[in-house]
Amino acid sequence: MNGLHLIADLYDCQCTPAVLEDRAVLERLCVDECRDAGLTPLGAYFYQFMHDDGQKAGVTGTVVLAESHLAIHTWPESGDVTLDVYVCNFSRDNSDRARQVFQRVLDTLKPRDSACHEVLRGKIPAEA
Repeated sequence: MNGLHLIADLYDCQCTPAVLEDRAVLERLCVDECRDAGLTPLGAYFYQFMHDDGQKAGVTGTVVLAESHLAIHTWPESGDVTLDVYVCNFSRDNSDRARQVFQRVLDTLKPRDSACHEVLRGKIPAEA
């Protein structure tokens, strides 16, 4: 279960509006970035929220990876996003792959402000 969990709260994203409010666009971005980083997408579920007037609102989605997951939630009205990328490091160290996905998604979203955290998960061996 040892792994790396990258967590971000992103504010005032300056990306193309479709990235925050179109399920298909956001899903393609997340799945493609996972695959391009050398991770293994097993499936994805992204949900499109709608305003009462029928206009697209935010999106929530998850890419299930053989190595764990990516989860993302958008609020286009404010340009805010939460992003989690968690990878297990059981059979290989996937930390650099996780960081690549995380950074590429951030580069696409272009937040004006962010709070990002790295959490090492599992039993971390003591250094000699």
